[in-house]
Amino acid sequence: RMKKFLALYRMDMGEMQKMMASTSAEERKKSMGEWQAWMKKNMASFADHGGPAGKTKRVAASGVTDIKNDIGGYSIIQAESYEAAAALFGDNPHLTMPGATVEVMEIMSMPGT
Repeated sequence: RMKKFLALYRMDMGEMQKMMASTSAEERKKSMGEWQAWMKKNMASFADHGGPAGKTKRVAASGVTDIKNDIGGYSIIQAESYEAAAALFGDNPHLTMPGATVEVMEIMSMPGT
């Protein structure tokens, strides 16, 4: 039975801003093409392609605050094992950015569901 995994695309936001400021529209288009090719190649593994993450609000018992973090986006994938899930991201274009990582964690099923 396939398991589901949450993949968080993390990055240094300073590096991301530098990259956005120093790359041309042509280079960004090429990068998007690489992402689309990677997604298409791995399409069968995705339960939800996910997407980029926007601004963050932290909700606590004391209230809601605006915060910043290093999460750039997410995907939900299906794989037989942690190893297979992690291996899927070895050639992900996100990893070409300095300091970028992908964190993969199993989505556990709730008892009784």
